[in-house]
Amino acid sequence: MPNRRNLAAVPLLLASGLILTACGGEPAPGSNAGGDEMPDVAISTPQDAFLENLASMCGRAFAGRATFGSTEGFEELTMHIRECREGEVLIPLHAGANRSRTWIVTRTAEGLRLKHDHRLEDGSEDPVTQYGGDTAVPGTEWEQSFPADAETAALLPEAATNEWTMTLEPGQRFIYHLTRDGAPRATFEFDLTREVLAPPAPWGYEGN
Repeated sequence: MPNRRNLAAVPLLLASGLILTACGGEPAPGSNAGGDEMPDVAISTPQDAFLENLASMCGRAFAGRATFGSTEGFEELTMHIRECREGEVLIPLHAGANRSRTWIVTRTAEGLRLKHDHRLEDGSEDPVTQYGGDTAVPGTEWEQSFPADAETAALLPEAATNEWTMTLEPGQRFIYHLTRDGAPRATFEFDLTREVLAPPAPWGYEGN
């Protein structure tokens, strides 16, 4: 199996068994007067919700196109939400017959991480691969942004100011948008009303 980062999801739990009592020994409003331990309540962050929204489309593929920036080589796009596991979603991006790209969105302790896994046709890693970044703000359940990380800046100095944004318009569109130095650089849009047959596995993932 290809070597790539795979951080397990970090669930956030709120222990809610604390019983507060008012003066005079009477239970405070909303407390558990019977003394039984109250169940833990899971907290869902915007990042968790976004990852769940991506995973809800697992197995489906959608047609798309470049709507901003250079369109050469990106005239016929397909995104395939191919693999969803705890804390991670893999989305191959096919550009015509080119199956070199996979977006990997991973849950970390601080938020979400986006990495671009680029492969050569023989399945080996492209010299330029695993660039991306981590969320710096909570975002929303429908949109997350990923400023370039230090690894990206070292690999591609010109991309040190990159920021990738993924936007879901439920049942309508998925948008992948790249800015550099705050200026738009590339946008891919996928029609979520136009489902297509799942494409072959991306290069390097044929055995998965």
